[in-house]
Amino acid sequence: MTEPLAPKPLPLLRQRVRPEWIDYNGHMSEAFYVLVFGYATDAMMIETGLHAGYRESTGCSLYTVEAHVRYLNDVPEGAHLAVRTRLLGADAKKARFTHEMYVVDAAGEGAVDPADASPVATTELLALHVDRNAGRSAPFPDAIRERLVALTEPAPEWAGRSIAQVPKAS
Repeated sequence: MTEPLAPKPLPLLRQRVRPEWIDYNGHMSEAFYVLVFGYATDAMMIETGLHAGYRESTGCSLYTVEAHVRYLNDVPEGAHLAVRTRLLGADAKKARFTHEMYVVDAAGEGAVDPADASPVATTELLALHVDRNAGRSAPFPDAIRERLVALTEPAPEWAGRSIAQVPKAS
């Protein structure tokens, strides 16, 4: 008997930084990091069966209920970005996942090897599966929940942290 194949990892989302995303400090504005992460969430939804057809036929979707963004490095205009998504877990109604944003080569085609590159931003998200018609949370269909669980990876070391206030010096 052969072992079942592990699901292939989620594809990288690729995006190029547009001129209108640049702020008064000369780098990508914080709102556009979140926009790109939103595009990565949309891509993850498509890959896991939560695509437009699913949303239209069921009235259900993912709603982000919590997010923690870390801005780690400036991103210039024209930079080619790649976003890696990791599913950290899923239960009956919730999914927890991260996105890691990297600047890649000028052609925008480079692979992202976290051992060789540092992210320019990260986000950790908790999303709830919601029946929009009923106005409340709803369980994932079994096939989607199983797909989410099958894609689960270990959490990166930075996930699960909270914001801490720096104590005042005495």
